[in-house]
Amino acid sequence: LPPQLAGSVNVERFRREIAVVAQLQHPHIVPVLTAGETNDVDGTRLPYFTMPYVAGQSLRARLAGGELPLGDVLWILPDVAKGLGYAHKRGVVHRDIKPDNVLLNEDAAVVTDFGVAKALTAASARDGQSNMTSLGVALGTPAYMSPEQAAAAPNVDHRADIYALGIVAFEMIPGRTPFAGRSPQQMLAAH
Repeated sequence: LPPQLAGSVNVERFRREIAVVAQLQHPHIVPVLTAGETNDVDGTRLPYFTMPYVAGQSLRARLAGGELPLGDVLWILPDVAKGLGYAHKRGVVHRDIKPDNVLLNEDAAVVTDFGVAKALTAASARDGQSNMTSLGVALGTPAYMSPEQAAAAPNVDHRADIYALGIVAFEMIPGRTPFAGRSPQQMLAAH
Protein backbone atom coordinates (compact mmCIF):
# COMPACT_ATOMS: atom_id res chain seq x y z
CA LEU A 1 0.00 0.00 0.00
CA PRO A 2 1.22 3.54 -0.61
CA PRO A 3 2.77 5.09 2.54
CA GLN A 4 0.12 7.85 2.73
CA LEU A 5 -2.62 5.21 2.89
CA ALA A 6 -0.71 2.75 5.07
CA GLY A 7 -0.39 5.33 7.85
CA SER A 8 -4.15 5.29 8.48
CA VAL A 9 -4.50 1.50 8.33
CA ASN A 10 -4.49 -0.89 11.26
CA VAL A 11 -2.06 -3.47 9.84
CA GLU A 12 -3.40 -6.43 11.84
CA ARG A 13 -6.99 -5.71 10.85
CA PHE A 14 -5.95 -5.24 7.21
CA ARG A 15 -4.23 -8.65 7.31
CA ARG A 16 -7.35 -10.27 8.83
CA GLU A 17 -9.60 -8.74 6.14
CA ILE A 18 -7.20 -9.80 3.37
CA ALA A 19 -7.19 -13.31 4.88
CA VAL A 20 -10.99 -13.41 4.40
CA VAL A 21 -10.57 -12.34 0.77
CA ALA A 22 -7.80 -14.94 0.34
CA GLN A 23 -10.36 -17.67 1.06
CA LEU A 24 -12.17 -16.82 -2.18
CA GLN A 25 -11.20 -19.68 -4.48
CA HIS A 26 -13.17 -19.42 -7.70
CA PRO A 27 -12.22 -19.69 -11.39
CA HIS A 28 -13.43 -16.12 -12.02
CA ILE A 29 -11.62 -14.46 -9.10
CA VAL A 30 -7.88 -13.74 -9.01
CA PRO A 31 -6.88 -15.07 -5.59
CA VAL A 32 -4.88 -13.28 -2.92
CA LEU A 33 -1.87 -15.49 -2.23
CA THR A 34 -0.38 -13.88 0.85
CA ALA A 35 -0.33 -10.70 2.88
CA GLY A 36 2.18 -9.21 5.24
CA GLU A 37 4.13 -6.09 5.92
CA THR A 38 7.55 -4.74 5.11
CA ASN A 39 9.54 -1.77 6.36
CA ASP A 40 9.91 1.30 4.17
CA VAL A 41 13.24 3.15 3.98
CA ASP A 42 12.27 5.34 6.95
CA GLY A 43 11.13 2.33 9.01
CA THR A 44 7.41 2.76 8.31
CA ARG A 45 5.48 -0.51 8.27
CA LEU A 46 3.90 -0.98 4.85
CA PRO A 47 1.20 -3.65 4.45
CA TYR A 48 1.18 -5.62 1.20
CA PHE A 49 -0.67 -8.47 -0.47
CA THR A 50 0.27 -10.60 -3.47
CA MET A 51 -1.75 -12.11 -6.29
CA PRO A 52 -0.69 -14.31 -9.20
CA TYR A 53 0.11 -12.85 -12.60
CA VAL A 54 -2.74 -13.20 -15.09
CA ALA A 55 -1.73 -13.33 -18.75
CA GLY A 56 -3.96 -11.36 -21.08
CA GLN A 57 -5.36 -7.88 -20.89
CA SER A 58 -7.78 -5.90 -18.80
CA LEU A 59 -11.27 -5.18 -20.00
CA ARG A 60 -10.20 -1.52 -19.89
CA ALA A 61 -7.49 -2.21 -22.49
CA ARG A 62 -10.01 -4.11 -24.61
CA LEU A 63 -12.44 -1.18 -24.41
CA ALA A 64 -9.75 1.24 -25.63
CA GLY A 65 -10.95 0.43 -29.15
CA GLY A 66 -14.56 1.32 -28.28
CA GLU A 67 -17.58 -0.94 -28.12
CA LEU A 68 -17.20 -4.72 -27.96
CA PRO A 69 -18.85 -7.28 -30.20
CA LEU A 70 -22.02 -8.59 -28.55
CA GLY A 71 -20.55 -12.12 -28.51
CA ASP A 72 -17.72 -10.90 -26.25
CA VAL A 73 -20.14 -9.10 -23.94
CA LEU A 74 -22.13 -12.33 -23.62
CA TRP A 75 -19.17 -14.36 -22.29
CA ILE A 76 -17.51 -11.64 -20.20
CA LEU A 77 -20.56 -10.59 -18.16
CA PRO A 78 -21.55 -14.08 -16.95
CA ASP A 79 -17.96 -14.83 -15.89
CA VAL A 80 -17.77 -11.64 -13.81
CA ALA A 81 -21.26 -12.24 -12.39
CA LYS A 82 -20.30 -15.79 -11.34
CA GLY A 83 -17.20 -14.51 -9.52
CA LEU A 84 -19.21 -11.79 -7.80
CA GLY A 85 -22.02 -14.18 -6.88
CA TYR A 86 -19.54 -16.59 -5.29
CA ALA A 87 -18.00 -13.81 -3.19
CA HIS A 88 -21.34 -12.28 -2.23
CA LYS A 89 -22.58 -15.64 -0.92
CA ARG A 90 -19.57 -15.53 1.41
CA GLY A 91 -20.25 -11.96 2.53
CA VAL A 92 -17.42 -10.33 0.57
CA VAL A 93 -18.07 -7.17 -1.45
CA HIS A 94 -15.58 -5.89 -4.04
CA ARG A 95 -16.55 -2.16 -3.96
CA ASP A 96 -14.60 -1.22 -7.09
CA ILE A 97 -15.96 -3.18 -10.04
CA LYS A 98 -14.75 -1.50 -13.23
CA PRO A 99 -13.10 -2.59 -16.49
CA ASP A 100 -9.64 -2.10 -14.95
CA ASN A 101 -10.41 -4.84 -12.39
CA VAL A 102 -11.65 -7.38 -14.94
CA LEU A 103 -8.90 -9.35 -16.65
CA LEU A 104 -9.47 -11.31 -19.84
CA ASN A 105 -7.46 -14.51 -20.10
CA GLU A 106 -8.02 -17.09 -22.85
CA ASP A 107 -11.75 -16.37 -23.27
CA ALA A 108 -12.35 -16.25 -19.52
CA ALA A 109 -12.93 -13.15 -17.43
CA VAL A 110 -11.58 -12.92 -13.88
CA VAL A 111 -12.12 -10.25 -11.23
CA THR A 112 -9.00 -8.86 -9.58
CA ASP A 113 -8.34 -6.66 -6.52
CA PHE A 114 -11.27 -8.41 -4.88
CA GLY A 115 -12.25 -6.94 -1.55
CA VAL A 116 -9.22 -4.70 -1.22
CA ALA A 117 -11.38 -1.58 -0.77
CA LYS A 118 -13.39 -3.38 1.91
CA ALA A 119 -10.20 -4.47 3.66
CA LEU A 120 -8.91 -0.89 3.59
CA THR A 121 -12.20 0.46 4.91
CA ALA A 122 -12.37 -2.10 7.72
CA ALA A 123 -8.71 -1.69 8.61
CA SER A 124 -9.16 2.08 8.85
CA ALA A 125 -12.13 1.70 11.20
CA ARG A 126 -12.15 3.40 14.57
CA ASP A 127 -14.95 3.14 17.11
CA GLY A 128 -17.03 0.95 14.82
CA GLN A 129 -16.97 3.38 11.89
CA SER A 130 -14.61 3.68 9.00
CA ASN A 131 -12.27 6.62 9.30
CA MET A 132 -12.58 7.15 5.57
CA THR A 133 -16.36 7.02 5.69
CA SER A 134 -16.55 9.33 8.69
CA LEU A 135 -14.51 11.86 6.74
CA GLY A 136 -17.01 11.56 3.89
CA VAL A 137 -14.62 9.87 1.49
CA ALA A 138 -16.24 7.37 -0.83
CA LEU A 139 -14.08 4.44 -1.93
CA GLY A 140 -14.44 3.39 -5.53
CA THR A 141 -14.39 4.90 -9.02
CA PRO A 142 -16.98 7.64 -9.68
CA ALA A 143 -18.06 6.37 -13.12
CA TYR A 144 -19.15 3.02 -11.58
CA MET A 145 -20.32 3.96 -8.07
CA SER A 146 -23.78 3.26 -6.75
CA PRO A 147 -25.54 6.20 -5.07
CA GLU A 148 -25.07 4.75 -1.57
CA GLN A 149 -21.39 4.17 -2.23
CA ALA A 150 -20.98 7.70 -3.60
CA ALA A 151 -22.61 9.01 -0.41
CA ALA A 152 -20.00 7.04 1.63
CA ALA A 153 -22.79 5.12 3.36
CA PRO A 154 -21.35 2.83 6.04
CA ASN A 155 -23.56 -0.13 5.05
CA VAL A 156 -22.59 -0.58 1.38
CA ASP A 157 -23.28 -4.19 0.44
CA HIS A 158 -23.26 -6.55 -2.57
CA ARG A 159 -25.81 -4.41 -4.41
CA ALA A 160 -23.08 -1.81 -5.05
CA ASP A 161 -21.17 -4.46 -7.03
CA ILE A 162 -24.28 -5.37 -9.00
CA TYR A 163 -24.85 -1.69 -9.82
CA ALA A 164 -21.24 -1.31 -10.95
CA LEU A 165 -21.49 -4.44 -13.10
CA GLY A 166 -24.52 -2.87 -14.77
CA ILE A 167 -22.45 0.20 -15.60
CA VAL A 168 -19.67 -2.03 -16.97
CA ALA A 169 -22.25 -3.88 -19.09
CA PHE A 170 -23.55 -0.58 -20.42
CA GLU A 171 -20.02 0.56 -21.26
CA MET A 172 -19.20 -2.60 -23.22
CA ILE A 173 -22.04 -1.99 -25.68
CA PRO A 174 -21.58 1.68 -26.78
CA GLY A 175 -17.94 1.88 -25.57
CA ARG A 176 -18.58 4.63 -23.00
CA THR A 177 -20.04 4.96 -19.51
CA PRO A 178 -23.53 6.43 -19.13
CA PHE A 179 -22.32 9.76 -17.74
CA ALA A 180 -19.07 10.15 -19.69
CA GLY A 181 -17.63 13.63 -20.13
CA ARG A 182 -18.76 14.92 -16.75
CA SER A 183 -16.64 15.85 -13.76
CA PRO A 184 -16.41 13.26 -10.95
CA GLN A 185 -18.86 15.32 -8.86
CA GLN A 186 -21.31 15.56 -11.77
CA MET A 187 -21.01 11.81 -12.38
CA LEU A 188 -21.76 11.03 -8.74
CA ALA A 189 -24.78 13.36 -8.82
CA ALA A 190 -26.02 11.71 -12.04
CA HIS A 191 -25.80 8.25 -10.43
